[in-house]
Amino acid sequence: MVNPLGITPIFAAMTESFSNVDQVKIARKGILTGSIVLIIFTLLGSFIFRFYGITVEAFQIMGGIIFFRSGLRMLDAQVGRSRTTQTERDEFKDGEELAISPIGVPLITGPGAITGVVILSGKGPSDYSVVTLLISVIITMALFYWILRAGNLLAKRIGIAGMRVIERMMGLILMVIAVQFIINGLETIINRF
Repeated sequence: MVNPLGITPIFAAMTESFSNVDQVKIARKGILTGSIVLIIFTLLGSFIFRFYGITVEAFQIMGGIIFFRSGLRMLDAQVGRSRTTQTERDEFKDGEELAISPIGVPLITGPGAITGVVILSGKGPSDYSVVTLLISVIITMALFYWILRAGNLLAKRIGIAGMRVIERMMGLILMVIAVQFIINGLETIINRF
């Protein structure tokens, strides 16, 4: 759901006016911002379900729909409107602000990633599961950081066309995961009756 290969060219375009040192700082702060958001939602996932009286199944179905839309956009190699707009790109000339929003949220950590950690933390039967999810979030965001850092090199090596092919394959996989989320949610609801 964080899609580093699809976001790397956007990150490169948004930060092209900055020096290499500033690009690294922006990437670091963006990843830190996105990580904090995901960690907060990971820790609050089960609380959110209890507080609002939401079932995991309802969140799975809704999450599946969001994932499917994201996967469809990836399959078409498009960036969602919720992720970035030209106005946002023009508005933030300061690297600090740019790193927090729109790069940190919602470009790096969008609605799909937040939904994913809330669903997974809400389904976790134990504290061990939440710790495992937290470790997964940290590892994922660390890898995302290194992909952003190597973004220009990666784009040169495999080219924009290569990055689009990888993004489309990941979009297809994400759509299948989305359908499975919806099936799991519906199956649990049907089995209750």
